[in-house]
Amino acid sequence: MTGATHFRPEAAALLEEPGLARILAILDRDGEETRLVGGALRNALLGRPVHEFDLATTALPEVTMVRAAEAGLRAIPTGIEHGTVTVLVGHQPFEVTSLREDIETDGRRAKVLFGRDFAADARRRDFTMNALSMTREGKLFDYVGGLADIEARKIRFIGEPAQRITEDYLRILRFFRFSADFAEGPLDAAGLMAAMQNREGLDRLSRERVRAELLKLFCARRAAEVTSEISNAGLLGPLLGAAPNPARLQKLVAISGNAPADPILRLAALCVYMAEDAQRLREKLRLSNEEFQRLERVAKSLVPLHGSESPPQPQDLKALLFHRGRQTALDAIMLAQAEACPSHDGQWETARIFLRDTPEPRLPFSGADVMARGVANGRAIGEALKDLQVRWIDAGFPEDPASLAHLLAEVGRPK
Repeated sequence: MTGATHFRPEAAALLEEPGLARILAILDRDGEETRLVGGALRNALLGRPVHEFDLATTALPEVTMVRAAEAGLRAIPTGIEHGTVTVLVGHQPFEVTSLREDIETDGRRAKVLFGRDFAADARRRDFTMNALSMTREGKLFDYVGGLADIEARKIRFIGEPAQRITEDYLRILRFFRFSADFAEGPLDAAGLMAAMQNREGLDRLSRERVRAELLKLFCARRAAEVTSEISNAGLLGPLLGAAPNPARLQKLVAISGNAPADPILRLAALCVYMAEDAQRLREKLRLSNEEFQRLERVAKSLVPLHGSESPPQPQDLKALLFHRGRQTALDAIMLAQAEACPSHDGQWETARIFLRDTPEPRLPFSGADVMARGVANGRAIGEALKDLQVRWIDAGFPEDPASLAHLLAEVGRPK
């Protein structure tokens, strides 16, 4: 077995996790070797939080199942045809996958052959920094230059990029997402070129898989920078069904500050201007009803705001809050600011604070109030309430009894 070995204390510290120590003790014995692999090591070496642990083992999946059961642990055959078993230590899941080689692929699925070679298993993975493995003694194996790429903050395909991509076309989107999250600087040139040359393979992916990867990409640390690069390469527009606007996304990210990344709002910033855009994205990305409705509502609210250099006045903001609700109102103002001149950002920030802190207005009249004024017909009641709503908004959303009584007294009278 070849490959440089290392000891990195930040990676070895993961072995202090009780659940990981227990499962390694169960599986790493009696002629079988089990190592920690993948994302946990990458994140630890990058100083990122570690949320999940993946293991690779020489043991066949059936052996993993038996050993887990003998130790009183629950083992779930989540992907046993590809060698993957999920073992629960308490409530903590550990994904254990037998070493394997892909012997046949069609760009979406693979037939695998189980093996015992950690180096071969590493070479079949996607990116160099995802291919590290570590023994239970803390010895770190790097077969493909992953440590150097971690130091350089570079996402590179293992071996020939085109080969890695044609094994699974989803790797194109993962290349973009991982570059936006873990890397610095421009996309790896060889990887980008291979993605462009094999872009037709994206049509073979389910829209649900494309949606999931894109929404993760839009939440990444360098989402605006990377979406601009892949948009310029002509790869993003076909996925969204329209020419994206990375500049508007970049401005949205900037004005959002330290707020948690909102993938749907960022998607809207990229390519939503009117309701038809929301419908197109629903079909292209298989958006949920909730996601589609949010985009459609903000698109309708955004139409009168296009081209505005400064935000609406408080009275109009309150009307927006009344008609659209807080979420949609805030979404629309954020997107309108992302289109506007930066010199008015302070005014837009004041508008957002107003929408955030102002209670949503509620029409203080009911059908019973109108009926008490002598309006009995059902249709007439509805018309009277609509008229009252307009008068109430025009009056500045009054709440005091005298003003409300005056408005009721105006029911049925010409304005």
